[in-house]
Amino acid sequence: MSRPIQRPAREHSVARSLGASYRSQHEPLSLAEESIARDLDDIDDDTAFRAEDEAQPSLSRTTSQDYAGLTQHSIAGRRPSYMAGGPRPFLGAQPARQADIVNPTEEEREEALDEERSLLRDNNLLPPKRSRRRASNSSASSGRGLGKRLSHASIGRRKSDRLDEEDTPSTDPTETSALLDDAPYGGEASPDAVDVKWEEAVLSGQIKTTWQRESKVLMKYSLPLMLTFILQNSLTLTSIFTVGHIGKIELGAVSLGSMTANITGYAIYHGLATSLDTLCAQAYGSGNKKLVGLQLQRMVLFLWSITVPISVVWFFGSEILSVIVPEKETARLAGMYLKVLIVGAPAYACFESGKRYVQAQGRFSATMYVLLICAPLNVFLHWLLVWKLEMGFIGCPIAVVITETLMPVLLVAYVRFFGGLECWPGLSRSALKNWGPMIRLALPGLVMVMAEFLAFEILTLSSSWISATHLAANTVLQSLSVLTYQLPFPLSIAASTRVANLIGAGLPDAAKKTASVTFTAGTVIGLFNAIMLLSLRNKIPGLFTSDPEVNDLAARVLPVNAAFQLFDSLAACCNGVLRGLGKQEFGGYASLFAYYAIGLPISFGTGFGLHWDLYGLWAGPAIGLAMVCLLESFYIRRTSWEKASEEAARRNEVG
Repeated sequence: MSRPIQRPAREHSVARSLGASYRSQHEPLSLAEESIARDLDDIDDDTAFRAEDEAQPSLSRTTSQDYAGLTQHSIAGRRPSYMAGGPRPFLGAQPARQADIVNPTEEEREEALDEERSLLRDNNLLPPKRSRRRASNSSASSGRGLGKRLSHASIGRRKSDRLDEEDTPSTDPTETSALLDDAPYGGEASPDAVDVKWEEAVLSGQIKTTWQRESKVLMKYSLPLMLTFILQNSLTLTSIFTVGHIGKIELGAVSLGSMTANITGYAIYHGLATSLDTLCAQAYGSGNKKLVGLQLQRMVLFLWSITVPISVVWFFGSEILSVIVPEKETARLAGMYLKVLIVGAPAYACFESGKRYVQAQGRFSATMYVLLICAPLNVFLHWLLVWKLEMGFIGCPIAVVITETLMPVLLVAYVRFFGGLECWPGLSRSALKNWGPMIRLALPGLVMVMAEFLAFEILTLSSSWISATHLAANTVLQSLSVLTYQLPFPLSIAASTRVANLIGAGLPDAAKKTASVTFTAGTVIGLFNAIMLLSLRNKIPGLFTSDPEVNDLAARVLPVNAAFQLFDSLAACCNGVLRGLGKQEFGGYASLFAYYAIGLPISFGTGFGLHWDLYGLWAGPAIGLAMVCLLESFYIRRTSWEKASEEAARRNEVG
């Protein structure tokens, strides 16, 4: 069996663990380490943890003293020691967000190994997957010779290489034929052999990728995410579709109510829960799986305590909105909507926390399965309550509350019957302690989420100052903008994943090619969205409302939305590439500058100062997105990808 080659320290800084490099770019480790160390010191006092440890002696539980000596290589995901000897490039599917940073599962390790084998084969560093003799026999019997010649392994080879391969005489197998002739890759693709070949290839710069491969990888990553995000977005769109056909007052009210709920409640839950993206992932990655469940309990209690002031604001929503919104009936209905949502707020808080619990364990499909059930049910409940039972407007928030209450129940059922229960420690008194690191991690996430929500939701509030018709039309425009964003945003996550993957593995040239493929795909998606909105501008608004005034106004302003679809798509791609490079702080500054220093002032100036009304309000985001796209693309173009890869290596070594 081959042994991994020994490399000097400088070379190991290049041939590194991708998981460790990516984690060092994205996580505030000190707070997570502090939290885990405190929890481990308290575990001995907690009977729930002690009983669990006695029942499962094989559970990996690191002491607080041991944790201080953990390196990022031991925290981050990489293959077990029997596959690799020390830090090395690992081309596993790495996450684009903190929530996704976990130890890879055995299945993910096998996928990474297969991809490394495939890349080595594509670069002529491994033999073909099947021997030429077997391929010839197979093509003779099944007529697949042409397919073999056009296989991914042969693309890009020199003609002389292929001729040499074809001229090699082949004989029928005999009793003395080598058994490895029939083994995949000529028997040279065992995990240990791949480790050695992969490390040597990365260090010598022999690994190259292709547009076809990167397109395939990005499609594989992004398509499931597109489905998940569209399903989640459908929960809000269903309310708008249903209530919009009652009247424009009701359509404006559901938009105003959901906007208020987002800013004063849901965005707070989402922002604060982002601290679990670090804490749960770090606890799981360090081997202290039971701490993942402890962090979940702690966050649920924290969000429930926050629900009290949120509920007070929602309860008096009518009174608060009537001071801001000129249309009193719109404010009254929106306040009624908020009052009903109070019932579902605790369940929504549980679901936001539970998402991080399963994501920390690498179970990203759990949320998709829950939404595959809840999204159709949400549509049925809206039809049943609003139209069939003739409850009218009030049936809409009731349907939302039922759906929100069911979502954490289904997530618990998934954990109970399909996986994830190993990280649940039982109810613990420790959940009432050690909230400091969690809150310190949660507040920056809250600020980032709130800034993003406010930039666009202010438009909804501003449109209500013009008229009820403008508010309803703005609801249609904003819903369409959010829906079309569900195509480039998953692509940006896929790009972030892949770029971080390749940068962390010491392959900056391959990461550049991924970025090129990403921008090409983003351009196609942006143009598709723009053409779709323009060609259907007279038909789409009718899906939201039957009011002719709202339909006409939305159709007239829709070309403005279509105009910035390309910038919206490319800006999303730029953000994804920046996250993969570990330069996401520049994207944050660019977005704040573009939206708040340029976009919103233009919106107010043209919308109210020049009296362009809805045209002017949407001119600001259009110009702001164009500015984001230009600033970030210029920054990416000037960025040294080789230096970014070296910086990731240095951070990894420091860790």
